[in-house]
Amino acid sequence: QFELSRKVDKAAQDVQAAINAAMADLPSDMPSLPRFRKANPAAQPILVLALTSRTATNSAIYDAADSVLVQRLSQVDGVADVTVSGAEQPAIRIEFDPAAIAQAGLTLEQVRLAVVNANALGPVGAFDSDRQSEVIALNAQLTSAEDYRQIVIRAANGTSLRLTDIARVYEGVRNTLSAGSYDGKPAVILSITRAANANVVETVARVRALLPELKRWLPADIDIAVMSDRTGTIRASLEDMQFTLVLSIVLVMGVVLAFFGRTVPTLAAGVTIPLAFAGTFIGMWAMGFSLNNLSLMALAISVGFVVDDAIVVIESVIERIERGDTPVRAAIDGAGAIAFTVIAISLSLVAAFMPLFFIGGIVGKFFQEFAVTVAFAILVSTLIALSVTPMLCGRYLVHRPPSRFEAIINGGLGAVVKRYAASLHWALRHIWLMIALTLGTIGLTVYLFTAIPKGFFPQDDNGLLFGWTEAAPDVSFEVMRQLQERAAAIVMADPAVAHVGSFMGSGMSTVNNGRMLIALKPLSERKVSAQRVIGRLRPQLGRIAGLSVFLVATQDVRVGGRQGKSDYQFTLWSADLAALRGVAPRVIQRIRQVPNVTDVSTDQEEGGLQYDIRIDRDAAARLGVTMVSIGAALNNAFSQRQIVTLYGERNQYRAVLAVAKGDGSDIVDLQRLYVPAAGGKQVPLASLVTSSRSLAPL
Repeated sequence: QFELSRKVDKAAQDVQAAINAAMADLPSDMPSLPRFRKANPAAQPILVLALTSRTATNSAIYDAADSVLVQRLSQVDGVADVTVSGAEQPAIRIEFDPAAIAQAGLTLEQVRLAVVNANALGPVGAFDSDRQSEVIALNAQLTSAEDYRQIVIRAANGTSLRLTDIARVYEGVRNTLSAGSYDGKPAVILSITRAANANVVETVARVRALLPELKRWLPADIDIAVMSDRTGTIRASLEDMQFTLVLSIVLVMGVVLAFFGRTVPTLAAGVTIPLAFAGTFIGMWAMGFSLNNLSLMALAISVGFVVDDAIVVIESVIERIERGDTPVRAAIDGAGAIAFTVIAISLSLVAAFMPLFFIGGIVGKFFQEFAVTVAFAILVSTLIALSVTPMLCGRYLVHRPPSRFEAIINGGLGAVVKRYAASLHWALRHIWLMIALTLGTIGLTVYLFTAIPKGFFPQDDNGLLFGWTEAAPDVSFEVMRQLQERAAAIVMADPAVAHVGSFMGSGMSTVNNGRMLIALKPLSERKVSAQRVIGRLRPQLGRIAGLSVFLVATQDVRVGGRQGKSDYQFTLWSADLAALRGVAPRVIQRIRQVPNVTDVSTDQEEGGLQYDIRIDRDAAARLGVTMVSIGAALNNAFSQRQIVTLYGERNQYRAVLAVAKGDGSDIVDLQRLYVPAAGGKQVPLASLVTSSRSLAPL
């Protein structure tokens, strides 16, 4: 997370340099190298797509999304990041039987090396004769499960031991600990995030225009559904602001017409509005602004300001015409006499808004655009009031007796002036009462300022909720999946919910966490706010034993670079890790006691269960067993080790080595593993280690 004044491109260069400097200190067998994206991970996705199929598996859908959609959508102008969730990439899974390997006199490392060596990619050269040259092509890469089944692990005495004899080889997924659904059906979720300087509406329009073409590139049995489109609420709010702008223009011009009572001066004042807006748009374009809620609000507020200068000039011209001057002379003299006053009024208005331009932080970024837009409108209207308005008055304004409508308006104004004069005389006769009333008003203002609730930004309702699910650290993947499905079913049953995307795994740090994307129905259909929907769902989700669910309404403005499970978040940091771990739980407990605070959580999870395996180094040394062999055996058996990279036409895939299902569920399965010892013998791993169950450190 960088300061607002930092250029993101220069910051990206520094990040890349830091990654390059750290490469030498990273493990050499990492499945993928570190990479970065210029996107705010806490930003709300502008478009969420759900990919479903009646026939294809989730891994096949994931492959199509990762190989086709992500690559093409990432190239769309304005798109910063495309995240795929809910499944995993296809892979060749090799799930071995530890007993069969031991009976064959093999080690896991020998099996792994045999599979790796069966994929020997490298340059093999070409035949170059006198007349032509031919490139040599070699079938050095295995691409299907059947190819891997036929790998010869050992050949002796005319017999061959193949991989299929000691392992189950099939086409599966890279990581089995992942799942996803859309409205209860298996699905893959795509979340599209915009770049910081991109326009949301234009970016979504580009993506939507590309979807029909992308659909033709996908298998016919994969359907693409738009789960959430952020531009819906943006367009609705812009339409409301446009209506407000038009209404403000109508009301202002209605007041001008009512008091002038004549068409020509009303039009002379009204023409200031479109001309001032045209000049303001030029200034906004030069500053790189866009038409959004804040800039439209600034224009709506400016309507009253831009006609003020014109009204003052028109009043001055009419006064001189009524004294007998010709319209042209009255326009020249009237505008000249009032020019200093008009300029002073305009500059004072600009000065009133300029402090907003110097506000720092996130708020300042918004109000700077608002203040500059208002300033542009006022300054342009001043130029128009001193040039176009006098010209129109000198050309079309003539003296004529007041009409009946003007007489009625003037009579009404006269009555108002009389009542105001009477109230003013009464106030001047009771001066101490007026002073007391003024002081009371000031005191009440101070009190209300302290009593009225305060917030950073108003709560948005753009029809999208984020959900985080969290279970105990020692929960299994299957139990977590069932809990996740129960939570998604409860949310889907709410009448205000349109769609629910649920997923777990897929790059998340731990198995006990899941996510939900909840698209609400339009506000006209659900009749309740997003916050009320959350309040209605919270007690129902709280009854799921063993699962905590946190729901947050997404906001158009979210500060910071981290996603959180609540509306607000703050960070505790210290150079003393032990002190930090001791203080954090007490802080969380104290915050939970604050009235009106719910869903308090921390990213420091409690330690789950772990098995502490202690190697008897003396026994291992006597038998000639190395520490590397023990670590490799555990890695090959229990970590879903990616041992081979398969280079396809569109993507890269993996061959994964793991123990067979059911042989890696408990500590007793260590008794099935063997490690190589001196003289080519096999030693049971359980004879070299002792184990105990404990809580994992925080």
